[in-house]
Amino acid sequence: MRQLAGKSIALITAIVIGLGSIVPSQVIASDLGKKSDRERGHSVQLGPRPQYLVNDMEEGALKEELQACLDKKPKRTLFSIGHRGAPMQFPEHTRESYEAGYRMGAGILECDVTFTRDKELVCRHAQNDLATTTNILLTDLADTCVKPFTPAVIADDGSLVSPASAECRTSEITLTEFRSLRGKMDAFNPRAQTPEEFVDGTADWRTDLYSGPDSGTLMTHAESIALFRKLGVKMTPELKAPSVEMPFDGFTQEDFARKMIDEYRAAGVPARDVYPQSFNRDDVLYWIDNDPAFGRQAVYLEDAGSPGELPDLAELNEDRASGINIVAPPIFALLALDADNNLVPSEYAENLKESGFGIIAWSLERSGMLADGDNGFYYQTIDEAISREGDVMEVIDTLARDVGVSGIFSDWPATVSFYASCVKPSRNRTHRRR
Repeated sequence: MRQLAGKSIALITAIVIGLGSIVPSQVIASDLGKKSDRERGHSVQLGPRPQYLVNDMEEGALKEELQACLDKKPKRTLFSIGHRGAPMQFPEHTRESYEAGYRMGAGILECDVTFTRDKELVCRHAQNDLATTTNILLTDLADTCVKPFTPAVIADDGSLVSPASAECRTSEITLTEFRSLRGKMDAFNPRAQTPEEFVDGTADWRTDLYSGPDSGTLMTHAESIALFRKLGVKMTPELKAPSVEMPFDGFTQEDFARKMIDEYRAAGVPARDVYPQSFNRDDVLYWIDNDPAFGRQAVYLEDAGSPGELPDLAELNEDRASGINIVAPPIFALLALDADNNLVPSEYAENLKESGFGIIAWSLERSGMLADGDNGFYYQTIDEAISREGDVMEVIDTLARDVGVSGIFSDWPATVSFYASCVKPSRNRTHRRR
């Protein structure tokens, strides 16, 4: 890992686990005791998006390399991680979203884990996101919301004075009540005057096509484990920061961290198939100290909002010495621009490699259209060089070959799956010039 790991075949074709050991990423291991994709009759289906992105790329060696793969049979890969499933078009953390991510070749799927009033674990990105990710405001359970729907205040000239708002938590409802809800695309209309208008805010580059009354099936954490085992993929649960004060009715943060792991043990899932995550360093250290089999490949999520907030080399070395083996930063933290506007690894990325960490990047394809030149959080360090949709392939390539990430979270896993099924890691990268 310390010797230019980004240029090695291992970090393109493997996910880093434990103390540097690796698992081949182009095949789902048989250690889950399940059939292969071929035996199931399941094929990886990438759809038209990878071709669209490749065709939109600037001319160059990478485009030629990827074009040559457009008719190649794709493979499932651990390099492709389904971020909340496939939420670019499917309601996140639903059965339909997970199944879509699986079909797109993701070798790892994510359940963000929080808990209900009766302390049952469920898959939600945040404990308090039910107003924007489910239909709760349109049901009788709206009465449980800690902050009921409040309409937007709009001035006489049409300007927005204050946006519409609501806050509804899983910790205010039981598991039975949770199961009665349906997932929807994560969004809200800030100008809403009614709950119906509030839930109708999906971005125009996403879709509500798969958010009907017969879809959006919410999942418990245990149900996600069962589904992922059936599909034969690996699992990366994220222990979400509670919105309630802990302990919650006697339920401590350590209880929460332990219960999440216990549900894998109860299902008979080996630790090597699980990558537990948290933004909370104490959660990761708890797993390392109390359940080292799972802690060995626990993922410490970096929560910096800008480059100036990233830890320095000394801080990274301290984390490494504590037993943390894998760090997952946002994409912007790992990339920078050189004098010719080429994408290159950031200083922080080089420090991660020097400290010996495995690196996972989050999250691709959450920024909408790239050609508008205002791509927000994930591209803040490189936005100057992002001018077309096809540039996302350059981002993946730089993360893979130059930074040396072992996996990429994506809201549309097919894009990463295509890249990982195509690229020959031994081939020298040719930078494009702008």
